[in-house]
Amino acid sequence: MSRAEAMDETRRGPEPVPAREPSLLWSLGLFRSELVTVVRRWRTLALLGVLAAVPVLIGIAVKIDTRGGGGGGDGGGGGPAFITQITNNGLFLVFAALAATLPVFLPMAVGVVAGDAMAGEAASGTLRYLLVAPAGRTRLLLAKYASVLAFCLVATLVVAASALAVGALLFPLGDVTTISGTRISFGDGLLRAVMIAGVVAVSLSGMAALGLFVSTLTNSGIAAMASTVGLLITVQILGQIPQLHAIAPYLFPHYWLSFADVLREPVYWDQLVKNFELQALYVAVFGSAAWARFTTKDITA
Repeated sequence: MSRAEAMDETRRGPEPVPAREPSLLWSLGLFRSELVTVVRRWRTLALLGVLAAVPVLIGIAVKIDTRGGGGGGDGGGGGPAFITQITNNGLFLVFAALAATLPVFLPMAVGVVAGDAMAGEAASGTLRYLLVAPAGRTRLLLAKYASVLAFCLVATLVVAASALAVGALLFPLGDVTTISGTRISFGDGLLRAVMIAGVVAVSLSGMAALGLFVSTLTNSGIAAMASTVGLLITVQILGQIPQLHAIAPYLFPHYWLSFADVLREPVYWDQLVKNFELQALYVAVFGSAAWARFTTKDITA
C-alpha cells in the first residue's frame, strides 16, 4: 500500500460495523419487561383488586338474599340469568361475574392500560430512551400491544379465579346444567369456565387495539385513558339506541356476551365466530392505524 493510500485510509477511519437485528430472545425480553412494568404499577394492581372484589360482592349478595328467603330460581341463559343458578352450583358465580364485569369494569380496566401504553411513556419522558435501544418502533409497538393483551387475560383470570374461590366457599359444587338443559360433569363445567375466560379475553382485543391507537395520538397519559374510556361509553350508548340497530353488529361490544354459548350442549359457535371476526377486524384496522401513526410520529418526549 502506498503512502497516499495509507493516509486516505486513515482519514476514512475504520469501516462501520453494520447494526445487528435484535434476536427473538431480545424481543421476548422486551415483552417481558413491558408486562412486568404494567403489572407492577399501583394503578394496575388497584384495577385488579376492584375486579377481584366484584365476584365477592355478587356472592355475598346472593348468599344474603338466599338466607332472607330470596329464590334462586331455575333461570337459564346468558348474562344476569346466571345469578339464578349460583345457589345450586357455585361454579355459576364464575359465569355471572364475567357477565357482570364484561360490559363496563373489564373494558374500562383494559382501556386505562391500553391508553397509557404509549402516552404514559411520552408523558414521563421515557419514550425516547426506549427507542434508543435497538428495539425499533414497530417492535416496541408490538411489545406494548402484547403486554396489553396479556393484561386482558390476567384481568379475566383474576375475575374467574376470585369467583371460583368465593363460589366454592359459599355454595355447593357439582354437575352443571347447561343452557340447553343437559347436565355435564363438574370437570367439564370447569373446562367450559376456562374456555369462557379465554373468549372474554379475546373479546377485549379490539378494545385494546383501539386504546393503543388513541395512546399514539397524544403525549398525555391521562388524556389517552380518558378518551379511551369515553369512546367505550359512547359505543355502549350507541349500541342501545333502537334507531341505530343497523350499525350495532359492527360495534366491538355487540357480541361480547356470546360467551354464554359455550355453556350450550353442544357449543353454539355462530355468535362466537362473529365475535372473533369482529375483534380481528378492529385489531387490524386500529392496529394498522396505531402503527402508521407511531412510526411517522416525531418523538419529542
